[in-house]
Amino acid sequence: MACLLLLLVCALMANGAPPPRAAKAFPFDYDLHDFPNGLRLVTIPTGYPHVVALYIVVQAGSRNEVEPGKSGFAHLFEHMMFRGTKQFPPARYEDVLKQAGAASNAYTSDDLTVYHTTFSKDDFDNIVMMEADRFQNLDYSEAAFRTETLAVLGEYNKNSASPPVKLNEVLRNTAFDKHTYKHTTMGFLKDIEDMPNQYDYSRLFYKRFYRPEYTVIVVAGDITKERSRATVEKYWGKWQRGDYKPAIPAELPPSGGPRANHVNWPTRTMPWINIAYRAAAYTDTEIDGAALDLLAYIGFSETSDLYQKLVIKEQKVDAFGAGNPDHVDPYLFRIEARLKKPAEMAAVRDEILATVKVFRENTVSAEKLESVKRHLRYQFALSLNSSEAIAAVAARYCSLRRTPETINRLYDLYARVTPDDIRNVARKYLVDQGRTIVTLTSGGAK
Repeated sequence: MACLLLLLVCALMANGAPPPRAAKAFPFDYDLHDFPNGLRLVTIPTGYPHVVALYIVVQAGSRNEVEPGKSGFAHLFEHMMFRGTKQFPPARYEDVLKQAGAASNAYTSDDLTVYHTTFSKDDFDNIVMMEADRFQNLDYSEAAFRTETLAVLGEYNKNSASPPVKLNEVLRNTAFDKHTYKHTTMGFLKDIEDMPNQYDYSRLFYKRFYRPEYTVIVVAGDITKERSRATVEKYWGKWQRGDYKPAIPAELPPSGGPRANHVNWPTRTMPWINIAYRAAAYTDTEIDGAALDLLAYIGFSETSDLYQKLVIKEQKVDAFGAGNPDHVDPYLFRIEARLKKPAEMAAVRDEILATVKVFRENTVSAEKLESVKRHLRYQFALSLNSSEAIAAVAARYCSLRRTPETINRLYDLYARVTPDDIRNVARKYLVDQGRTIVTLTSGGAK
């Protein structure tokens, strides 16, 4: 299906015409069904035989951790959900997956937690039933909880031994004042260290967020909407709706001028620099986010002039890129570089800032912009190469708008972006007042 879409778009572009609206970026017919309890089911028959991918999206990530001292619980529950239930304790849960030949895992991010399993369509009913049980009947002792919190602390310590991970932690803490994006998905260290004492709060977190109104089930593969609806209704239909709505603190407009911070790494490592700007929340109706996405690619991808200069020609940098990650609330447009020598830090920083200034003052080539649009669309089409990949993409966007249709609306926005739009978002967002620079070097060098 993805290859057919690619050939169609290529043929249209060869004739100099933009793709028609009918050529959807997400080309699969899907079924959207809302149950009375607030649970949403998205069924995507993909045409790939025999296999089904089940992605369960909980619209609760570190963004939802609003109480002081309670950061990191969304990620902790990614762990706790594998502690099982009375009907399916961990050993039995793993045995069912093994017997089905299923691949299962989970991940947590700022705005979501996702549990995903890929298996034969013959095991669909059993897997859906078992997943419904742990979402509704998770059961763990205080001792098991304490054990898992110590595992999370170990994960934090392991991750913090990575310079870019620590850089990201310091960047967010520096860039944000009020919003919960201030802390990473792992959480603040002091909160993780106190987690073993928070058993009662853990039960409250589960009660609040593991509810149908926060959940989207994405089923993709060799499946019909009738079977998908009937099976989910059977095992998830009686799940009780909750009533908790977190009060996410709004971030204040940036004040006090540009911000900066530095990480002095205790051991020998290559230097890093992150330059971030306050940016727009995800939207599929306004042009800003789409224009920032395109700006990031034009200005800082491997095909950009700056990449060619810093990485290829001058060889001052060996890792370089930028991005405008999709988030529910306004987040950060980030430019990141790993340098070969600390002495080059100021020069690389100035080159990046000069490039940002060019985007504020000039319009990009219309031809270049259209080329990037085509490339990103082709790249997305080629990524839809399995039921699991399709479910993964749909799940990520369902965490933002609860429907895969937001993908089509987003790519329609990309098609509308003009050179003036690129300049306008640079002037609006990539400004000194909203900028944060964090550097990392070893041995006290800056």
